[in-house]
Amino acid sequence: MIWYPYEQMKGMKEPWKIVDAEGVWLDTGERKVIDSVSSWWSVIHGYKHPELNQAIISQVEKFSHVMLGGLTHEPVQRLSDKLQSWLPGDLDYSFFSDSGSVAVEVALKMALQYYMNRGESKRTMILALEHAYHGDTFKTMEAGDDEDYHFVLKAYGESPYVVHIPTEIQALEEAFSLYHDRLNCVLVEPLLQGAGGMRMYEVSFLKKARELCDQYGVLLIFDEVATGFGRTGNRFAADLVLPDILVLGKALTGGYIGHAVTVASRKVFEGFYDDYPEHALMHGPTFMGNALACSVALQSIEIFEKQDYMSKIRRIEEITRREMKGFWAPGIEEVRIMGGCVCVEVKDPAVLEGYQQFAYERGVFSRPFLKYLYAMVPYVIREEELVQVLGCMKEWFEVS
Repeated sequence: MIWYPYEQMKGMKEPWKIVDAEGVWLDTGERKVIDSVSSWWSVIHGYKHPELNQAIISQVEKFSHVMLGGLTHEPVQRLSDKLQSWLPGDLDYSFFSDSGSVAVEVALKMALQYYMNRGESKRTMILALEHAYHGDTFKTMEAGDDEDYHFVLKAYGESPYVVHIPTEIQALEEAFSLYHDRLNCVLVEPLLQGAGGMRMYEVSFLKKARELCDQYGVLLIFDEVATGFGRTGNRFAADLVLPDILVLGKALTGGYIGHAVTVASRKVFEGFYDDYPEHALMHGPTFMGNALACSVALQSIEIFEKQDYMSKIRRIEEITRREMKGFWAPGIEEVRIMGGCVCVEVKDPAVLEGYQQFAYERGVFSRPFLKYLYAMVPYVIREEELVQVLGCMKEWFEVS
């Protein structure tokens, strides 16, 4: 029996079974529906993309996977080189893993050990955001701030190692004033907080965080698992403000295979690179640098570049703002738009009950959660398909 995610299995609705998929369309055999959430924000090129398919096929004919312990291979070397040249600043050192949650765990481990290697063992605290979500592994849950996902941690009581603040500069300054000598990092989803409610905030907060981290010698970590590859309307938020550690996942492989990367700056890498064996980063996911994942990630980045995906994202935002302009209905708290994301927050979660079936019957797959009805469409979506998704969202409030 399959144990499904984020569901009370007793009494859950039978999920739709997908028999085929192409472009932005999922085929259940009964009907075709537009995937308005890109399989949890990862399938940026759509399904069954011929070039991505071929990248997988070509690599699997050689080998699918070899461990990086004592071995290496061309796809992982090429992807590491590509990220080094493609990412901003001196984000040059790629540590691969198999999921976004693990990649954030690696980033937090790097930050803690970076200071331990320097003899600063009191720097055990993380400064994170309210409504943060960084994954479902234990340290990422601790760094998160959403009881709807992480209520199990109540068993441990309040963590002495994490401080959560709102995305307000005054709160940021106050936190540094209180904790600066105990912080090892500031961890944020930059500009757009995803699972915490599609909350959007200004780049000025990130700039101030960078300034304070520099002032007090604290590492700045950007969790761009969800926000990277254009979702905020920027290629990466790291292009605007440079972090010390950048975490990428989801769209890294175009949604084809689970894979992620924690990319460190030269300063962080050099904090581990010395003559002491105990200063090494003792971490090693079995499938890190998987050859299939690296091959498809390389092809995904090439498509992103050659087909000017940033212009596609700007067009998605332009159409979304046009279609949602002036939209409002009783029960709506706010409509938010940023890059390739639109969110309708309602006042009462009951307002969204039944929407998923409603959308399915109108040719759209959606997965609202809590008080949030949102779309994060594949970037290859056509205008008429995007209008269909947005029209479905608006129609719900007209008839409900």
